[in-house]
Amino acid sequence: MAVHGGGKGAVGLIRMASEPALVGAAGDDTRARIFAEILTAGPFSRTEVAKRLSLSQSTVTKAVNPLIEMGYLLEVGERSSGNGRPQRMLKVAEDRYVVVGVKLAPAHVTVVLTDLSASVLARHRQFMEAGYSPQAGVEAAVRGIEEVLDTEPDARERVLGVGVGLGGHVDADLGRCVHSGVLGWDDVDVAGLFSAALDLPVVVNNDVNALVVAERWFGAGRDSASFAVVTVGAGVGCGLMLGGDLYTGVSGLAGEFGHMPLESDGLLCSCGNRGCLETVASDLAILRDISQHAGVPCTSMEEAVRLARSGDDIALNAFAAMGRSLGRGLATLCNLLNLDKIILTGESIGSYDLFGEACQDSLRDHGFSSAADDCVVVVHDADHSLWARGAACLVIRESVYAAM
Repeated sequence: MAVHGGGKGAVGLIRMASEPALVGAAGDDTRARIFAEILTAGPFSRTEVAKRLSLSQSTVTKAVNPLIEMGYLLEVGERSSGNGRPQRMLKVAEDRYVVVGVKLAPAHVTVVLTDLSASVLARHRQFMEAGYSPQAGVEAAVRGIEEVLDTEPDARERVLGVGVGLGGHVDADLGRCVHSGVLGWDDVDVAGLFSAALDLPVVVNNDVNALVVAERWFGAGRDSASFAVVTVGAGVGCGLMLGGDLYTGVSGLAGEFGHMPLESDGLLCSCGNRGCLETVASDLAILRDISQHAGVPCTSMEEAVRLARSGDDIALNAFAAMGRSLGRGLATLCNLLNLDKIILTGESIGSYDLFGEACQDSLRDHGFSSAADDCVVVVHDADHSLWARGAACLVIRESVYAAM
């Protein structure tokens, strides 16, 4: 993942924080591991960090010192272990810097301002017309960024950068959207557009990858080194944390779970192929199923959920069919990766009560040996701010990497 510098543009101008900067290649990821450990479970002494992460004392000291010097960590008193002299405790300096996170979704643009612990300080959401252009999306985001920065004293002097998350194939090293079916974008220099409008470093990644980092630091993935975040809604997304590291593949394509081929002669997918999981395990699959069997169009998930919860058999069967297909896909993930956790979330997770049982049954039916039993499925509601918060986590992560 690369960080892209900003230039002064016509849409807006934000000054960059003067001390730390997201520049050059990422540094030793040991710093990021230590920072995340202190952030999510601290405060800790250096000795405690070394034990928790199985690192040497000298390694921890070498990694921690620049984090203190750059203002990411603070020493906050002492704790006695009963043997030897008391040890200085370390905690994250939450208020030292602020970070911006942006979620570019098909119908809206969400912006949050967070502190260094990724706690949301302010948020802005703007609804967008379907099929909006990249330039329109960036302009909406910049307006939101200006608004949230106005809510905090000296925010423009303390802001580390902007994290941007969007659905689709994102080359994080180049900051480019290679292809996004949900946005209808191809080969878009997202980082370049933001950098032209903001005098700030920019980090761009797939939105589910950003969510994986947020779940690892603050959510259901805190106690797990190998898990997947699977999102259900208009599409089916996936992000992977393997062995404690975000796994994105050689070109950022890892986790395109929704485009896993299930049926060679199946329905045409938005990606141009046939039989993808997304064609049978998304909102569209439910709406199509209800419409076909009822003989009248079902045009919204609100209507589909209302029908199912009123006991309509056609709607209930459509949700169950979607759940069975999703469960088969989850079984494939478990069989391939032997995960210890799958976090289900997304805009349609609120209807899990309608498809969850079928999904779990299908996962168990198709899981090889103990793969399904080894994996805990956690259902996690995710509002739009959580996605943007995940994008902010990308900036914090890169800032800690780059601290020299």
